[in-house]
Amino acid sequence: MARKKIYQTDTYLAPYKEAIEARHANIEAAFKEMSHEGSLSRGINNHLYYGLHRTADGWVFREWAPNATKIYLIGDFNMWRRTEGFALHPIGGGNWEITLPKMFLSHGDLYKLFIEWPGGGGERLPAYTQRAVQDDETKQFCAQVWDPKPYEWKHRRPGKRKNPLIYECHIGMSSEEYKVASFNDFRQNVLPRVHKLGYNVIQIMALQEHPYYGSFGYQVSNFFALSSRFGTPEEFKQLVDEAHKFGIAVVMDIVHSHSVENEAEGLGLFDGREDDMYFYDGWQGHHPAWGSRCFNYGKPETRAFLLSNCKFWMEEYHLDGFRFDGVTSMIYWDHGLGKDFTGYDCYFGNGVDESAITYLALANILVHELNPNALTIAEDVSGLAGLAAPIALGGVGFDFRMSMGVADHWIKWTKELTDDQWSMGEIWYELTNKREDEKTISYVECHDQALVGDKTLIFRLVDSEMYFSMNKGSQSLIVDRGIALHKMIRLATLGTAGDGYLNFMGNEFGHPEWIDFPRQGNDWSYAHARRQWSLADNGFLRYGCLQDFDEAMIQFIRKNGLLSEKPSLLVADEIKKVLIFSRKNVIFALNFHPTESFVDYEFAAPAGRYVVALDSDEKQFDGFSRVKAGEEHFTAHKKCGNGPEYLEDTLSLYLPSRCAVVLEMK
Repeated sequence: MARKKIYQTDTYLAPYKEAIEARHANIEAAFKEMSHEGSLSRGINNHLYYGLHRTADGWVFREWAPNATKIYLIGDFNMWRRTEGFALHPIGGGNWEITLPKMFLSHGDLYKLFIEWPGGGGERLPAYTQRAVQDDETKQFCAQVWDPKPYEWKHRRPGKRKNPLIYECHIGMSSEEYKVASFNDFRQNVLPRVHKLGYNVIQIMALQEHPYYGSFGYQVSNFFALSSRFGTPEEFKQLVDEAHKFGIAVVMDIVHSHSVENEAEGLGLFDGREDDMYFYDGWQGHHPAWGSRCFNYGKPETRAFLLSNCKFWMEEYHLDGFRFDGVTSMIYWDHGLGKDFTGYDCYFGNGVDESAITYLALANILVHELNPNALTIAEDVSGLAGLAAPIALGGVGFDFRMSMGVADHWIKWTKELTDDQWSMGEIWYELTNKREDEKTISYVECHDQALVGDKTLIFRLVDSEMYFSMNKGSQSLIVDRGIALHKMIRLATLGTAGDGYLNFMGNEFGHPEWIDFPRQGNDWSYAHARRQWSLADNGFLRYGCLQDFDEAMIQFIRKNGLLSEKPSLLVADEIKKVLIFSRKNVIFALNFHPTESFVDYEFAAPAGRYVVALDSDEKQFDGFSRVKAGEEHFTAHKKCGNGPEYLEDTLSLYLPSRCAVVLEMK
């Protein structure tokens, strides 16, 4: 039976049927134009043509620079001089080429292009360079010849992640030391932690080369180059390989939403033309908030560049998918800045860059052609209808969409409301609000909520008491509240998650304070660009208990496959602040009341025998052990009205204040 289109399952989309069909026609036309023998992956190979490549008897280098009048290869091999022996020659279509004997270039050599154009010229890094390194003194970047012995992969990719449990991470700040951590540091010290906690995906930020470390990797200059500040390509491959050994998928945070304006190492003014090489002309080519360049997604050369970029990262590094950053900025001409997406009209019409939507659909097709088990995630705040729906049904083809409103609402509730003002109905609605045709990733906080100027959840809850009362022997009502709510908020978010869950590195144990990369404003300090693992590991601070709870929570959800079925609301008690819901064969009972505990709290539940499987109040999780571990509960068949038809099955529980109990049917 044919599945229905998104405008057939969502009646609010019915008036936009023509627009959706036109959008789909654009995607089909672009696919036919760029594919080969019905396959997009066969037609996308720019990275194999452009840039520097070994041949049977030497080297070949190619570049696309249609405005250039002369291009020279300069570097260690010719004393950085422009000589005719290293001049590229035009081969048509704006393409330039040079072939060199094997002896002319060696592994590790540094090089650049010098491009001349009408009225000027300048040094540039090749657009397709796969290795760029920064000089410690001058801070300038150069391309580097990289020709080591090929890496021998040892482990297969881990397979499909229907319900990803994602550990978002940044390599450079993954060490406790005051430094830029390496791929080896992460592989040896952090990857085993992720495996122990039970997460089955790592989502790695800042992999593409970026000139400014403090940009968190979102101001990319060299799209095909792995950031050399973290190590070599072979060291990253070893990290990916070892993650696969643990059964952990590796997803890259890919930035195709914009590019740095930099000319010396980026794509800005690459061949002397001001606007129209890879980017839009005029105002559309400049991002007003990010100070960066905006890609022209309708230009064939730009599409081929970006799609080839996806293929390169998947094939070269055996990645298992991508989280596409800044999707909202890509698909709206105003980049969604200061905009409230209050109706479906926002998703169609003149405000939408349909070329960007076409590109994103092509990227999804390509990724899943290369690996049917791959994972694609959209970071979008607009809620574009169909973004994470199949292309054949009128969607854009992402596997998942980030449920970004969940984190925003937790900030709102903890920042603006007192505990007794929290609405259980509102919490349930906002945590479960999603389109039926979409899969979503829920989270309490990602890296965004921890950046300088903001506060992590634990700091928002505990504030300055973190500096004085986080040892296990301390007495602090503020910390007691913060610890209890930190666990409950994370369990409620994971328990109601649409299809997947995300946690940022270190937040599982309530990493204190904020993230602030070295910069002039903080005297180039690494104090906040690191993760203080010892806080959770030393045994005498309360952080370790939060980490233990996160591990128990993740492992329980994963073992029982709870995210494979939808949650169902059982109770949203606004007076007593009790939220109870079921999922598969499990019941989550959360008492958010700040002071009152409830004995024999009764509610309707599926008939059966239930055992306490997880309790946020256990002593090992820094609780007060008010619930008996492993306690059994049986439903009772009770009368709730007149006549036999008014019988129902009920459970009766002891629900301590600020406590979450998870019951498993046996």
